[in-house]
Amino acid sequence: MIDPSIFRAYDIRGVVGETLTVEAVRAIGAAFASMVRERAGKEHPGIAVGYDGRLTSPEIEASLVAGINEAGAHAERIGLGPTPMLYFAVHHLPADAGVMVTGSHNPPDHNGLKMMLGHGPVHGDRIREIARRAAAPTEARGAPGRSRAADVAGAYVARLRRDAAPGRELDVVWDAGNGAAGRVLEALVAGLPGRHTVLFGDVDGAFPNHHPDPAVPENLEDLAAAVTARGADLGIAFDGDGDRIGAVDGDGRVLWPDQLMALWSADVLGERPGSTIIADVKASRVLFDEIARLGGKPLMWRTGHSPIKEKMRETGCPLAGETSGHVFFADRYYGYDDALYAAIRLLNILGAREDGLASFRRSLPKVVNTPELRFACDDARKFAVVEEVRARLSDRGSDVVDIDGVRVSVADGWWLLRASNTQPALVARCEAPDEERLRRVKRDLAAAVAPSGVTPPGL
Repeated sequence: MIDPSIFRAYDIRGVVGETLTVEAVRAIGAAFASMVRERAGKEHPGIAVGYDGRLTSPEIEASLVAGINEAGAHAERIGLGPTPMLYFAVHHLPADAGVMVTGSHNPPDHNGLKMMLGHGPVHGDRIREIARRAAAPTEARGAPGRSRAADVAGAYVARLRRDAAPGRELDVVWDAGNGAAGRVLEALVAGLPGRHTVLFGDVDGAFPNHHPDPAVPENLEDLAAAVTARGADLGIAFDGDGDRIGAVDGDGRVLWPDQLMALWSADVLGERPGSTIIADVKASRVLFDEIARLGGKPLMWRTGHSPIKEKMRETGCPLAGETSGHVFFADRYYGYDDALYAAIRLLNILGAREDGLASFRRSLPKVVNTPELRFACDDARKFAVVEEVRARLSDRGSDVVDIDGVRVSVADGWWLLRASNTQPALVARCEAPDEERLRRVKRDLAAAVAPSGVTPPGL
């Protein structure tokens, strides 16, 4: 039996040995390989497989490969590295599909699978189809597939460096968080101009220094301290599998991804005027206003790397970003979320400016907002709560955006409530021009959810 809770909206994820077992992973590998065989129309399609630095990842990767081979597909094993290196491998080898064994920034006892079919993400109906096939496996036809090592790390680093532009040399502190990006990061910065210091570059799935989630301010404290102690220009942090980015400026102040997106947007729109730029529903109003001011077309879209990638292809969008730190460049790159590539593009921009990241931060319109407020709500209840709130707000018309949860504009700012796609939780965020008006926005949110028996924390 396979625990159905591991099949999420955009990936497969669970607690190792409890909801996610090696037997389940083997069945999932075979199920996915059968899907790839049908799509590719090949007897032995190639599937790139990588894994992150979690202690359980090698065992899960081995079980996954066994299932892939049993179903007749070849496994191209790229080994330990960040998730974007797996995405790169699918393009570079090339392969018909890809699977990354990663728990991202979740607790150390969690792990999971992210998948690509062709160059597109696997989510929604395809995840459900994999679940169906894994629960009722059929005999593989033909000979089993083979397994071989495929070293793509050097090619990946070379591709990242290819878009590094000459400019003012910078002093940069990097925080790999003991995550899967560490080895690649060390190789990357060794070939970049300027001065570079890497913190916690050794890959350690126990995460002994801090949890590898740059969306949490406490996880950036070591980076901020190192930047200010050295007098560095900036600091850059990654999550556990290297697909999300965080940053601090020379003053040791955090710049959130929706603030950084304003910089990247200006750069891209300078080359591609009038382009659509996508940001998720959690992003600051400042970003959408800034994209419009720069002559771009701001598009608010659903949170989640899969729906954003699909919307990028649909609209021809060259750049998209999520408040969580996923950044997608289709401008000169492949259109997937790669935090190391986003870092290269950030250094290019700052190397061409006379002022620094702190000066840019100070130039942005001043707003105050809550961090992402994530509070427990059972998986069976979380979507119902959002629907109840939406129904109660139905008479507010254009003030409500409901593409992903409910984002509500009020006189003093805006608030958002949505169901997490990866955890049994509701997610909220509020923003206003100052603290007094932020308190009023929080009260409006609290009043909207109270009839559903919910009290968001920090309000």
